[in-house]
Amino acid sequence: MIVLNDFVIPDTAASSAALEVASAYQSSALLSHSRRVYVWAAAYGRLQDIRYDAELLFVAAMFHDISLVPEFDSHTVSFEEAGGHVARVFAAGAGWPRERRERLGEVIVRHMWPDVDVAGDPEGHLMSRAAALDIVGKNIDDFSPAFRAEVLQQHPRLGLTDEFLACFQTQAGRKTGSSAARAVQSGLSTRMAANPLDTAQYGEVEGG
Repeated sequence: MIVLNDFVIPDTAASSAALEVASAYQSSALLSHSRRVYVWAAAYGRLQDIRYDAELLFVAAMFHDISLVPEFDSHTVSFEEAGGHVARVFAAGAGWPRERRERLGEVIVRHMWPDVDVAGDPEGHLMSRAAALDIVGKNIDDFSPAFRAEVLQQHPRLGLTDEFLACFQTQAGRKTGSSAARAVQSGLSTRMAANPLDTAQYGEVEGG
């Protein structure tokens, strides 16, 4: 059995600083999304007995959408690539060695991949799966309704669907070959509208 309190912020200076940066630049909806992505990823890792680096996973979760915000938006590369660059700079300031900084960037880029090999990149695998769950409800049955409700009560969605879709549509309009453009072209809006996490049942939890 898993409970939300099992997945608190890792007790490291880098984790605290990453949360501070994410809180300063992301909207309330994007920040709550980032917090949920870490919880979904860490919880799934626990359930499946996947060994992962909690600090690396948390920092990646805090930065995986950072380049959807105006201050870090890029007009030349996909948002996840730009986010990887921002995270590498952050990690350099945090004193991480080069190899670890590169791993952080890889995890952030790969969160947009449809499938990441768990053996080769456990954190990337967990991030990809968690982000897809939170945005479109993919693999929602990984977790019990009770655990999902607990997560959403602690970290509510706050209108994420409309805000996130608008961000992706803006990215798609400016960068037609980007991952965001491919997602929009493949029916992202329809998939997001069908996300069970946005149903009336969970909406009631959000308002509590």
